Amino acid sequence: MRIARFSIDGNVAFGAVEGDKPDELVLDIIKGIPFADFELSGTKVPLSKVRLLPPVLPNKVVAFGRNYAEHARELGNEVPDAPFAFFKPSTAVIGPGDEIQYPSFTEDLHHEAELAVVIGRMCREVPRERVKDVIFGFTCANDITARDVQKREKQWARAKGFDTSCPLGPWVETDLDVRTASDLTIQLTVNGEQRQLGRTSEMIHSIEDLIVNISEAMTLLPGDVILTGTPAGVGPLTVGDEVAVTIEGIGTLTNKVVKRG
Repeated sequence: MRIARFSIDGNVAFGAVEGDKPDELVLDIIKGIPFADFELSGTKVPLSKVRLLPPVLPNKVVAFGRNYAEHARELGNEVPDAPFAFFKPSTAVIGPGDEIQYPSFTEDLHHEAELAVVIGRMCREVPRERVKDVIFGFTCANDITARDVQKREKQWARAKGFDTSCPLGPWVETDLDVRTASDLTIQLTVNGEQRQLGRTSEMIHSIEDLIVNISEAMTLLPGDVILTGTPAGVGPLTVGDEVAVTIEGIGTLTNKVVKRG
């Protein structure tokens, strides 16, 4: 099931996305919230009549860096022996169609296409065999990065945590299991030109590894998001660019870069 979060006539709701053709998609509005038992209302609205929002509002976004060997090497970094985590604040999250604001403090803004895992229940110290039970679904992400700031500063809070640096969407796909999600095509285009192309099977540390690792340290809450790293091919964005992340079996997340006002 594809679960979207949307706004219509000033109201915010969740809905199940139905249909196959992009111009014929409809939303069946959900009664309640999708992290608990819910029912479909049977009230349907065309997707074209709503504004899609970030599919979840995470308490925290835990991102893992250098989790694809070729990406680590393209930036001259060592491949880490253990998962390498950092945070993006909730204020960084935007949805499909929202604008990525080019910060005034960087001159080298980069795209990073990523598979995002959405947590479905409160959990801590998750054993590997139970990881599948705490995952709600998967979505597309773009870990927008101020590369010059990342290189210059000792930690990545400003380089990766600024407002609009975490596009998510277009919806959460709940029908993918961990095994399937671990071997999907992931690609990114800028103005229609392909920049990144890889497979999630190229991850150094698996989805299970990442969730076991971070849940050893902290409690994960429903709606929290885990970013699993980016394949090779990262590169610069400029004002006016349209950047799109497409992940097999999930969908396409598209955003435009604008100058921060």
